[in-house]
Amino acid sequence: METVLITGAGGYIGSNAAEYFAKAGYRVVGTIHRHVAERLTQLGIKTISVDLADAANLPRLFEEKIDYVVHIAARASDVGRDEWFREANYEAVKNLAAAAMEHGVKRFVYLSTADVYGLHDFSGEREEELAFDETVTNPYPKYKILSEKWLAANLPRERFSCVRPCVVYGRGDTSITPRTIAYLKNSPLVFHFGKWRGRNRWPLANVENVCRTLHAAMVLPEAGGEGVTVLDSKRTTLSEYYHEIAREFLDGKRLRECSIPMWAVRPVAWLSTFLSCSRNHPLFDPTLYALDTVAHNLDFSNARMLAWFGKMGMEEFRHDGHNV
Repeated sequence: METVLITGAGGYIGSNAAEYFAKAGYRVVGTIHRHVAERLTQLGIKTISVDLADAANLPRLFEEKIDYVVHIAARASDVGRDEWFREANYEAVKNLAAAAMEHGVKRFVYLSTADVYGLHDFSGEREEELAFDETVTNPYPKYKILSEKWLAANLPRERFSCVRPCVVYGRGDTSITPRTIAYLKNSPLVFHFGKWRGRNRWPLANVENVCRTLHAAMVLPEAGGEGVTVLDSKRTTLSEYYHEIAREFLDGKRLRECSIPMWAVRPVAWLSTFLSCSRNHPLFDPTLYALDTVAHNLDFSNARMLAWFGKMGMEEFRHDGHNV
């Protein structure tokens, strides 16, 4: 039985991935930051508490043979100090990838983000048509880009791959769905920003499809050295997404929508970003990062993801709700 080391196994995506790989027949070892997810205990998954940014801590992760590393642990927020992101999302990646190579790991799978392409309008581009947006200033995509570039420069192509999910939702969601529910529950109006007026694609990626893509990225020969966008095939606009959430969680609350030009809301977003620079979560929405996310048409191709699923004999997971 092959062993997979999954970092961030106590988090939302990480706990889903740990369960997925355990059920797929792998022995799973998970790193955690603070808490052990209950389902990891139920599945008998071994967990190790470790600071991945401290290279001195890493050898003990490889005291037993590890065949693959799936690196999910990261600082995921639209606000916070640059140095916080650098330590968690760049230094930790370099340290862990180097240790994995030293200990003979077959492949290092890195969970990146589709935000490496930038936050502007897209129209179905494939991975080979997309480039890193080197102009980004938000530290979250900034250090994801730097990490991907470091892996490409320092690891053999066949020993790493990068998975770039869009907006992740689904079982156990602790982020986007609860945040949207709170917004719709407390706001008398639903605001859309910029020219799209809510008709822009909201790029949803079910967490089950993220897990299946991680699996494909881990074992397929053609996945070596490649990046793959994870995106559900169903096209959902931002307005449609809000209405789906209202129907599922707010007893079909009637939503009143209005549109605001970008110039009118950008000062508010700048203030939120400035006041939240030393916080783990925004003081209020939207931040500049959140504003650019909801105001653009984030419409990518998922052809590579589907092709990899076909190679694995898997089908895309089709969701029937936004269960949390």
